[in-house]
Amino acid sequence: MSDAVPPQSHQSTEAELIAVRRDKLAKLRELGVDPFGARFDVSTTPAALQADFAEGLHVKVAGRITALRDMGKSCFIQVGDIHGSIQGYVGTKNLSEHDAAVWKCLDRGDWIGIEGETFITRTGEPTIKVATFTVLSKALRPMPDKWHGLADREQIYRKRHLDLMGNPESAALFVKRSLMLAEIRRFLQDRGFLEVETPMLQDVAGGAAARPFETYHNALGMPLTLRIAPELFLKRLLVGGFTKLFELNRSFRNEGISRRHNPEFTMLEAYWAFSDFEGMADLVEELVCHLAEKFCGGLQIDHKDDVGNILRTINLARPWRRAAYHDLIAAAAGADFFDLTPVARRERCGTLGVQLSAEMEDYEVIQQVFEKLVEEKTFDPCFVTRVSSQLVPLAKVSPNGNTVEVYELIINGQEISPGYSELNDPDVQRQRLEHQSGEETQKVDYDFIETLEHGMPPAGGIGIGLDRLCMMLTGAPTIRDVVLFPLLKRKE
Repeated sequence: MSDAVPPQSHQSTEAELIAVRRDKLAKLRELGVDPFGARFDVSTTPAALQADFAEGLHVKVAGRITALRDMGKSCFIQVGDIHGSIQGYVGTKNLSEHDAAVWKCLDRGDWIGIEGETFITRTGEPTIKVATFTVLSKALRPMPDKWHGLADREQIYRKRHLDLMGNPESAALFVKRSLMLAEIRRFLQDRGFLEVETPMLQDVAGGAAARPFETYHNALGMPLTLRIAPELFLKRLLVGGFTKLFELNRSFRNEGISRRHNPEFTMLEAYWAFSDFEGMADLVEELVCHLAEKFCGGLQIDHKDDVGNILRTINLARPWRRAAYHDLIAAAAGADFFDLTPVARRERCGTLGVQLSAEMEDYEVIQQVFEKLVEEKTFDPCFVTRVSSQLVPLAKVSPNGNTVEVYELIINGQEISPGYSELNDPDVQRQRLEHQSGEETQKVDYDFIETLEHGMPPAGGIGIGLDRLCMMLTGAPTIRDVVLFPLLKRKE
């Protein structure tokens, strides 16, 4: 369908190309054709026809012209959308004078509807022999280069529409992401979980330790924040009588941007009354493996560099490793690490190359060691259990009294999912939240504590960062590759 190599002739400027297209726009109107079309009833889609092709079918298909090869008396086009494309053949000598003039006004990037009969060319290409065509939208700007697509990374993120037009791999990734989210819903609903919705605007930012985005509601005359997590509202529903519930939610944190962080992100939170953190770990393990087998062809996930070389292969084969937080740190930082004084621990960090800030408390120093020496170097799945109670104020304390009943699932060097045996003692919860807030007790959600006093059943809870999960399952190197419109600094 397309030429083997790009032509070496003079490349027109974008302004020149736009001028030519605008001339064609005017010509279409002169010919009595609406350049921006109207309703066109399709009988199938380009991808569906390609996947289940048969000769001799009468079909009506609509899509964007992604390739156009004019051979004089005949013309081959590729018509498609984000799911795929199909070839069309037009015998231009058979067109009426009017239709031939309209056809000459078409370019790559235009949307058209075509109607005709299917056949296979001499080269074996499934094709529609076009009997009639309808102009649906005239593109006034050119598509990305048809040989190389959109290559500039910043342009890819700023102009995702061009990325999706020119890079089939990117389009396929976002289709896969959408299908994954739908499958997550089905997976949980098949197991009796009910989907719910909770507020994105909150008067107290709770459920995580993070800096919120702040706003103001004029009618009520009160400050509000965008949610940093839906947790406290979902637990209210446990109190109300829900026993299995989940929310696929957008959350917002006014913090740093990196290849693993976007200020707004998609998260799954789920709660299961009468379960615990180990039951939730089993559920997450089953879910992730189910997604990998359905969408990735198996439990081995290759991660590649920009030129296609395999950097590592993640092995999701079950059962996944489970290891205690303190044991993993001791293995990385020295068996005596927890016997040292806080000052000596800081000195040990210096020899290990772990950077610290002066204001870090001792438990934060320990967490920094975990993140740099354990988390970032763990690629195959590992449930890190029995975490320090200072790190997770919303989880039940373990029988030993020094840790909480929590897992942190690490895959590909980053946390994918935390899971808790949820704290349901209102008095202990009050103490934990007040300690976490320090002197800023206005940040404690006392209404939530009052709710707990009505009785919340013991439960397990999970959170899964779905952007990171998609990164891991698709091999994407940065979160921007799996978020359709990542937040970017405004161009001057």
